[in-house]
Amino acid sequence: MVRSQLLQTLADQLIAIKQPHPIRVAIDGVDAAGKTSLANELSQPLRKRHRPVIRASLDGFHHPRRIRHQRGSTSPEGYYYDTFDYEAVKTLLLTPLGPDGNWQYQTAVFDFDTDVSILSPVCSAHPHSILLFDGVFLLCPELYHYWDYKIFVEVEFTVAVERAATRDQVRFGSAEAVQARYWQRYVPGQRLYLQSCQPGERADLIVDNNDPMNPKIYIPQP
Repeated sequence: MVRSQLLQTLADQLIAIKQPHPIRVAIDGVDAAGKTSLANELSQPLRKRHRPVIRASLDGFHHPRRIRHQRGSTSPEGYYYDTFDYEAVKTLLLTPLGPDGNWQYQTAVFDFDTDVSILSPVCSAHPHSILLFDGVFLLCPELYHYWDYKIFVEVEFTVAVERAATRDQVRFGSAEAVQARYWQRYVPGQRLYLQSCQPGERADLIVDNNDPMNPKIYIPQP
C-alpha cells in the first residue's frame, strides 16, 4: 500500500464513525514510530472532506523534570510510569470532547523543552470535529476507555532508534548520545508498556510503518 492509500483508508475509517460528540482518535506507538507525521498527514484528507481537525500530542502533557526523573534520568520505569500527566489529558481534553463534555478543551499544559507550565488557550470544538492525538502509551489503563478509535503505529525498535538518532541529535548532542538514551531508557520503558498493555492487540487498526512510503495495515485478531 502506498502512503496516499493509507491516508485515504484511515480517513474513510474515521469519517464512518458516528458519535454525538467529537471523535477522539489515539495514534499510539513507540518513540520515533512516525505517529506525529501520520497524524499531520491524516489531517489533510479529513479537512478536504469538511471535517474540522483538532491536533494535539501527549508531548504537551509532560510532568515536570523533577517528577519525570525522580527514579533517575535513565530509568525505564521512570519513563513509563512518571513522564506524563494523564489526569490533565483527561480533564482538559478527552473528557470535554466526550459524551458528557462541553467541547471546551485545551491541547497542552507543559513545555518539556523549557520545563515550565504553559497556558494553552481554551478552544471550542465543532460537534463534527476529529481529534488526532499522537503519543506513546496511549492505550494504557488511564486513557484506554476515552478513545473512540485507536491506531497503533508499529515499527521495529532498531528502525525507531535509527530514526531517532537523526531526529534528536540537537536535543541530545550527538547520534551516539541519542542511541544510548534510547537503549537505556526509552526502549526498555516501551517494552514495559508493550508487555503490560498489549496495545497491538487492543487497537482498532495497526499500521506497519517500518517502510513509511509503503506501509501496511492490519486489523488485530481477537
